[in-house]
Order: sequence, then C-alpha cells, then structure tokens
Amino acid sequence: VALESTIITHGMPYPSNLSMAQRVESIIRDSGAVPATIAIVKGQVHVGLGQDELEYLATSKSVLKTSRRDFPYILANRLDGGTTVSGTMVVAHRAGIQVFVTGGIGGVHRGATSTMDISADLTELSRTPVLVVSAGVKSILDIGLTLEYLETMGVCVATLGQGNNFPAFYTSDSGFRSPYNVSSPGDAARLLKSTLDLNLNTGILLGVPIPAENEGDSSIQDAIQKAVEEADAKGICGKEITPFILSRLNELTSGESLRANIALVENNARVGAEVAVNFANLRSANKDEGVASTLQNRAVGSAERPIVVGGCNFDFVVQVTQDEVQYNGSTNQGKLQYSYGGVGRNVADALSRLGTHPRLVSMVGADNPGASILRDNKHIDTSLVKILDSHATATYTVILDRLGECIFGV
Repeated sequence: VALESTIITHGMPYPSNLSMAQRVESIIRDSGAVPATIAIVKGQVHVGLGQDELEYLATSKSVLKTSRRDFPYILANRLDGGTTVSGTMVVAHRAGIQVFVTGGIGGVHRGATSTMDISADLTELSRTPVLVVSAGVKSILDIGLTLEYLETMGVCVATLGQGNNFPAFYTSDSGFRSPYNVSSPGDAARLLKSTLDLNLNTGILLGVPIPAENEGDSSIQDAIQKAVEEADAKGICGKEITPFILSRLNELTSGESLRANIALVENNARVGAEVAVNFANLRSANKDEGVASTLQNRAVGSAERPIVVGGCNFDFVVQVTQDEVQYNGSTNQGKLQYSYGGVGRNVADALSRLGTHPRLVSMVGADNPGASILRDNKHIDTSLVKILDSHATATYTVILDRLGECIFGV
C-alpha cells in the first residue's frame, strides 16, 4: 500500500505528523499488507521509509512538495521531496503498487473558470492505473466541477458504503453523488482488477466517508470559509494554498480539524489495506488457475523437481544510527540484524514458495552460521548441501548510514 509523504512534510505539524505516519503504517501491517511511504531523500526516490527517514522528513523545513512536474528538478539537485497524490501515484505505478492511501485529493479550485487552477492529481488519475483511497475532496475546492472533470478524463469514481454520497474530507456528504458505489473493500478490489485487466491505464478514485464519530460539525465549515477568505486576501494560491488552509484550520478549530484529519487518514489506511489484501488474493487465484496444471505435474519426488546450484550466505546488515559516521577508529552507534542470502539459496527459496520443492546444491562450513542456515530453511531441500569441516560459511556484511544508503560491504 503506497502512502504519500506531503501529508508528513506539509500537511500536519510536528510531532503529530510523525506519530500519524507511524500509526498509519502500523494499521496497514496489522491488516496484512505492507506499507510503502514514498518520498525523495537527498535526490533519491524511496519506496518505503525507515523510522529515521520518517523523522527526518517530519522535522525538516526544506522539503519541497513534489508533483509529477517537480521530479526532474528535485532529483537533479539532490533535494528532499514530499510526494503529493500525483507524485506518489507516479512512483507507486513504477514500483508495481496498485493501491494508494491518502487523506484527500486535490481538485478544481473555486474560480478555476478564470484561473485554470486545477490540481495535477486529477490529471494523474486519468493516466496512471492506481486505485486511490481518499476521504473525497476538501470542501475548499469546487467539488461539483472536480467530479465533472474526472468524468471527462475517464476516471472511475465510486463511494465505499451503502450510498453514493461523495465525501468531502471532514464531512461524509458533500451534497454531490459518485457515479458508482461499492459495498466492501472486496468489491473495490474487483473494480481495480477489472480496470487492470482491460488495460485502461486510468486510475480509480475510491471515496471513503469519514467515520461518523469523527465528522466535523458546522464550526469546521465556518473555519474553512474563514481560512479560504484569508488566503484570498493574502493572495495565496497554487500549491501553497492547501498547506496554508490546513494550518489555519488547526488554529481556528483549536486542533479539532487536525484530530479529524488524523482519524480519516487512519480509517482510509484500514480500508486501503483491506482492498490491497483482497486484490492480492484475486490476483493470486488468477495466477493459480494458469499454473495449477503445471505445478501438479511436478509432484514431490518426481524427476522434474528443480535443482539449484549456488551459494549460501549468512548476511549481516549494520546501520549506523548517528548523523555522522566516524572513520577515526572510534565507536559508532548503530543496530545489527542478520538474514540469509546467496543467489542459490535465494532462488531455491523463491521456487519453494511457488510449490516446486527444489533441491539446493551448495556448501556451508561446520560453524554456527552454517547450522543456522540449515536449521531455518526447512522449506528448502538441503539434503545436497555439503558441510565442510575445514572452511567457514560465506558471510556478507553491509554497512549502511542513518538513511539506509550503503557505505561499503565486506
């Protein structure tokens, strides 16, 4: 499940932005999916962030909002970027992620008939096949024209729930209706699968109403109107208007709008994770139909069982957690984890998970790393792995900096 980073860098104050990002990732994991917060750190696009990177983005004051148009400049100058809905969709699609969770999307701004101020999010939805889970469109925008624009661009819009009422971020009913309705995340997953099967190359907007207990009252709507008027008076426009209004709303409502914002994002994360899990199951079932007969012919013990010849490694990953790495012989603070590698073992591992029961031909030493590899890889037939008394098991150690970039390997 893809997650945007502009909500961290521009949408909420610290530390609420950091705790929200951590909570949303936790919700997605608990629902059986994998969160992938997308951002640019020092000119490198990241699909999935570590805790240090989340905190870095949450506290940095120099991160640029990154839509499709901004990637060339930010990457060329090795800057930091918080990806918008548009920017996140671009990267998610390149990474093969079909479900993306956000708070709310951009839209057609009021007065766009003369200013042509239309969010790039809408254009991206018309050309990037990703399902976007959102609480609709913020009421500071022209919701009616936004839905008209999406219809013109061929974007499928549906509301999750019992009705077709299109949500408006802080409220469950904008007064406008979605063309379609899906009653469950499973139905939304089937909608996504149909879109991809047809190769339409367009996205889907799934409107998820904010939970009733978190819905804003008339005071939030009054505050929105006041914030919009202040933005107009100050001449604030373009990509600066949404951060200004969200910040001003938090002040005018004494934090009530921020609490509602966090609640709806967490709710969207639950829904998005369920859609992703259902979609993965649909896709898996579809693949199983195509390969079932082939795999059935490769019964355990048959001559067609694959044999993989290659290495087994015991891998150590050391990440320095302090800001600067010391190369003067002093001790650096960090953390260590281990895993199993080696191209041969990795290939055998993948084949085993496909049900082909591979046999691995390799060598390990008569030591603790070798014993650990054999003990923890029971899903692989390691009966042909030779244990060498006079040699050590191959190991690989990689040293990473605080942001996860490789310093060197041994």
